[in-house]
Amino acid sequence: MPLSTPSNRSLFHTRSVKCQGYKREDGLWDIEGHMTDVKAYDMPHPDTSDKTLKANHALHDMWLRITVDMDLVIHDAEAAMDSTPFEYCPQITPAYKQLIGLQIKGGFTKQVKALLGGINGCTHLIELLGPMATTAFQTTHQIRRQTQDWTETGPVPKIMDTCHSWSRSGPVVKRKWPHFASDAENDS
Repeated sequence: MPLSTPSNRSLFHTRSVKCQGYKREDGLWDIEGHMTDVKAYDMPHPDTSDKTLKANHALHDMWLRITVDMDLVIHDAEAAMDSTPFEYCPQITPAYKQLIGLQIKGGFTKQVKALLGGINGCTHLIELLGPMATTAFQTTHQIRRQTQDWTETGPVPKIMDTCHSWSRSGPVVKRKWPHFASDAENDS
């Protein structure tokens, strides 16, 4: 286990997020996200006081699929909720069609929150879109990399400076693409 040994403890809650990317026959890509929240104990059902949500049964069991192209523009979106704390929750799923036309790039999360934040959406589905956006990028990365010009005459890859390892002043970029590398002292 990569973390240190924890104190004695008892499991209370498990959130599971699974995202998968699929290449479609029509050249588009389906990115599917699935989120569950499960309590390790019985609790009163949030929607009605006369029922109990049993331990290890999902409080949230939600799905989201977005269909993207190679530019990560969303062509379709579909949400589904199999388990929710309130019967009213699934009525918001059609709102996720508003994702159509958005592009996964810088500012994507801000756009999503402007469209679907607060009472206009579901907090859990918005949270799920973060790892789904990363999954869309990872799913299409190798093919995009094969078709993009990352030579000296090409544009700077969008991945540059997105994290510690992709810093233009770091060793990875200096080794893989020295023509995109920059000296940290010279960049200031």
